[in-house]
Amino acid sequence: MKATPQKTERIYSLDSLRAILMVLGIVLHSTLTYLVDKPGAFTDPMGGHLFNDYIKGFIHVFRMQHFYVIAGFFGAMLFYDRGTLQIIKNRFSRVVLPFVLFLVLLSPFVRLANSYTKLRFSGSDTAFASALDYFSSPLRLLPKITWHLWFLYYLILFTAFSIFLGVVFKKTPSFSNRISDAFSWILQQTKFRVLILGGITFLIYSSIEPEARDDVFKLIPSIGGLLFYLFFYLAGWLLFKSKHLLNTMMHSDWLCFILGVVLFSVYFFMKDSMNELRHLKLIIISITTWLLIFGITGLFIRYGSIYSKRMRYMSDSSYWVYLLHLPLTFAIPGLIADWPLHANLKLLFTITSATIICFVTYHYLVRATFIGQFLNGRKYSIKKSGRL
Repeated sequence: MKATPQKTERIYSLDSLRAILMVLGIVLHSTLTYLVDKPGAFTDPMGGHLFNDYIKGFIHVFRMQHFYVIAGFFGAMLFYDRGTLQIIKNRFSRVVLPFVLFLVLLSPFVRLANSYTKLRFSGSDTAFASALDYFSSPLRLLPKITWHLWFLYYLILFTAFSIFLGVVFKKTPSFSNRISDAFSWILQQTKFRVLILGGITFLIYSSIEPEARDDVFKLIPSIGGLLFYLFFYLAGWLLFKSKHLLNTMMHSDWLCFILGVVLFSVYFFMKDSMNELRHLKLIIISITTWLLIFGITGLFIRYGSIYSKRMRYMSDSSYWVYLLHLPLTFAIPGLIADWPLHANLKLLFTITSATIICFVTYHYLVRATFIGQFLNGRKYSIKKSGRL
């Protein structure tokens, strides 16, 4: 008789972590109009502030890498707990369909918001009307790039690749076990695992073009970007195979987080003087990324492993927030372009208003409707979930 695989219990800490990483997109994309470095057409003419550059750089150094580690973990959970057919069905309904639908639906609004704010920053008095003129041809409504949905696009590709590898490894259990054992060994080296995984990240980083990691928005995927983020996804997949070691993430979690912040700060304030030292910069970034991944994951496991109604709500709403936030963070800075406020106050207003709109629309337009069913596989009664 064939043994039924034991289902993994819901891991609230990683659920909450995934949600927070999604919602951080609001903060990251809100900073783009209030930067000091690389000013351009999308920078508020009243100026930015270095603090915003720091926040943007800090989030950027770990967020998407961490995202893919968590995505790989939950992808492996689906594969090993439910089987090949179920992960294909799940990812098709929860990732492929939302990606295609929202790419088509959101692209015109993201482009409109982007064009409107650029025109407002250039001093145009008819910014909205001029931005609408761009869409005079129906062909212009078709998406040219994936915008923020590139994460889903790459996730689809990584899922297909990992399912293929998973099926192959199931037929070669001895080889699969060696790989899992090697990763488990790395996780148990609490004093050196950051250096080992950071070293592998550096080797990948240094073998691709410097811009490849961020060249991910095109409809034709970037090979360098694929290789870079695939490593983190596969690390997450192997982490599931070593899930009995998750609690080791709490070893030196605060130390890893603080060292990650310190090392990033050193990099941020000295990066201009290291322009000719590309490999040193990549080493620092690679180690910083894994310090923050281990540190933040450990902190969530330490403090977020118990069920929380608020965090469950955050987890349920995060997919909608991720999808909706970009046109808001692009449009709101244009609406307040003339406000005589400090850049940090404008940033705070953008983050706050975009967050409120995202969660209010989720609560009243998504949570108990077919949209919630489409995105999360179920819908909730607003009456039962009205209080967090």
